[in-house]
Amino acid sequence: MKRILIVTSNANKVKEFREMLEPLGYEVVSLRDLHDDEDVPEYGTTFAENAVIKAEHGMKKYGVPAVADDSGLCIDAFDGGPGVQSARFLGHDTPYSYKNQVILERLKGETNRGAQFHCAIAFAVPGAQTKVFEGILRGKIADEAKGNGGFGYDPIFWYPQYGKTGGELVPSEKNAVSHRGKAVRRFLEYFTEYSKTEKE
Repeated sequence: MKRILIVTSNANKVKEFREMLEPLGYEVVSLRDLHDDEDVPEYGTTFAENAVIKAEHGMKKYGVPAVADDSGLCIDAFDGGPGVQSARFLGHDTPYSYKNQVILERLKGETNRGAQFHCAIAFAVPGAQTKVFEGILRGKIADEAKGNGGFGYDPIFWYPQYGKTGGELVPSEKNAVSHRGKAVRRFLEYFTEYSKTEKE
């Protein structure tokens, strides 16, 4: 069985990729499975660049196909910030409940509350050009945090399709329109064809 590496220690992401790729005949392993706690530096200026950096690092280190992603929140009034710094905004270990409150405070009185979530997934294969699959969801920052669902910035991000924040959505609603859902579907479409050629 061919092995594919998911360059993350995030258990939720690993579970998602495992559910997608194992039915196609792949053994899916994560950095945690390999007892690898290396923190790959994300020095890119875009989500795509960071995803590629991580995927190619894992591919070169272990010599197997590798997948990595990078995502975040881009707020129009913050000139696209926090952007690629979304996870590190106000400190990597700072609770998102606090980060969300700071964003809401900074946007008080701001009429332009436009924002978007952006996700990039990179797929690196030895001897081939790395592929990138991206998804964007436009919305806005809500007036207040609502809902206990989702994670991260979900409670303050208003989904216009549903008239709710991400924190108020059930997973199926969120996945149907989310930035990550779009990027994952584009990646899976490509990977399904890739897996067929690998078996020929």
